[in-house]
Amino acid sequence: MDMGFEVMGSIIGTSLGLLYLIHILSLRKKRIELKGKVVLITGTTSGLGKACAFAFYEAGCHLILAGRNRASLEQLQAQLQSIQSSKVKGQRAEILELDLEDVNIITAKAEAAVQLFGKVDVLVNNAGVSYRGQIEDTLLDVDMKVMLVNYFGHVALTKAFLAHMIGSGGGSIVGISSVQGRVAIPFRSSYAASKHAFQAFFDSLRAEIHDRNVHVCVVSPGYIQTNLSQNAICGDGSKYGTTDSTTASGMTPEEVARHIVLAVIWNQSEVICAPVLHRLLIYLRPLFPNLYFWIMNKRARKQKKDYTKRS
Repeated sequence: MDMGFEVMGSIIGTSLGLLYLIHILSLRKKRIELKGKVVLITGTTSGLGKACAFAFYEAGCHLILAGRNRASLEQLQAQLQSIQSSKVKGQRAEILELDLEDVNIITAKAEAAVQLFGKVDVLVNNAGVSYRGQIEDTLLDVDMKVMLVNYFGHVALTKAFLAHMIGSGGGSIVGISSVQGRVAIPFRSSYAASKHAFQAFFDSLRAEIHDRNVHVCVVSPGYIQTNLSQNAICGDGSKYGTTDSTTASGMTPEEVARHIVLAVIWNQSEVICAPVLHRLLIYLRPLFPNLYFWIMNKRARKQKKDYTKRS
């Protein structure tokens, strides 16, 4: 009897080992070499975008640093180019001034970006704006601004690069969404709505171009230690100006950036960078909706007085 269990255990262990080996070998076949690739990252002046710039540069990539503040972009460019890297000869980081609110100039900006290196291999849609406030007190202009920056701007930029990527043999498009793109929470309505739309767009895009050698990945972080909440828009259009405790205790931008680089290398379709409780909430919403609603109602009651003052 004991020998039977030993044999069975040995068979199971060997089988699991073989399955793991097959899994690793299949991943290696899918692995993309990043050295020498051209990566365009939006929102690189601070936070996650800046961390992504360092992570991709250290992986041997040429960079196009996109953002609104030229002085901050030039400062980052100098920091990157001071790094002694022998991975790629002539490795460079170039600047592209870009305001995602101005969707009418995005096609021209994409064409200018391609001219910098002759191609763009990886597009990281990272720039965004957050929101804090009550729906009933929020100006429609605020809802529209958040949707324009977080959704329409990235849709326009992605569409502007699609034909180029397909025509040049392929590439990678990364969309930086949020756990709030999967589950909505109170007093974040505009932000959650923009990220839900963002998630849906890139899920649709992934399926439509799956056979065109363009990899699409949506990365959904939880809270990150950035200035996103400081720069969030309130219901009246003013700046929130406060670092939430959840933001202060979140993941570091560098940690999330490493996940993003790996997602491109391994052709991952989706990455959730969040603690276990946030991951559980994602599954709780479709499986036990009434429990999810109860949790959100309780959260809203607890926070209502804070956002009534600010809206």
